[in-house]
Amino acid sequence: MTDIMAAAPQSRGPADHAVREQIVEAAREHFSQYGYAKTTVSDLAKSIGFSKAYIYKFFDSKEAVGEAICAKTLNGIVATVEAAVAGASTPTEKFRQMFKVLVGTSVALFFNDRKLYDIAAYAASEQWPSCRAYRERIGQMLTEIVREGRERGEFERKTPLDETVHAIDLVVQPYVNPLLLQYNLDVAEEAPVQLSSLVLRSLAP
Repeated sequence: MTDIMAAAPQSRGPADHAVREQIVEAAREHFSQYGYAKTTVSDLAKSIGFSKAYIYKFFDSKEAVGEAICAKTLNGIVATVEAAVAGASTPTEKFRQMFKVLVGTSVALFFNDRKLYDIAAYAASEQWPSCRAYRERIGQMLTEIVREGRERGEFERKTPLDETVHAIDLVVQPYVNPLLLQYNLDVAEEAPVQLSSLVLRSLAP
């Protein structure tokens, strides 16, 4: 699996993982309550109980803290999707599960922790490394599923693999990209079912 955390900016100063995690978790709670945009590093330091200078030993900026939170959140989504795909027996079912779970976990995040979702949406708009890594991982999963489907005779083989994956990615993105999903919530329940069927019909040999 591509580790999205590896795409996040690394700390400067002491490489103390436990303290970094403490800062990230405290910041996650603070951002969830007050929002990312309205929070300064000073606000964060006060709420955590650390000095502003101490936080800067581990993170270069507020964005770096947000990036770490975003990376952790997106890694969690990817892990859930990978587990669902691994439990499917055929490439056809793997694609259905991938699309369904991607949308379901993203919608759940939107409704259950809106301010945290807003961080992910902001990260997507600014093309943070974690969001680029997340999209790359989705592309990798699609590639693996289509390749397996071709090898097993479930999918057509005439269209170049990269062209096929790119086209499917264009269909999926409005429902899995945090920046775009918020504008498609009214159809988020039926979209994975209807669009999966449409894509799978186009993949038929």
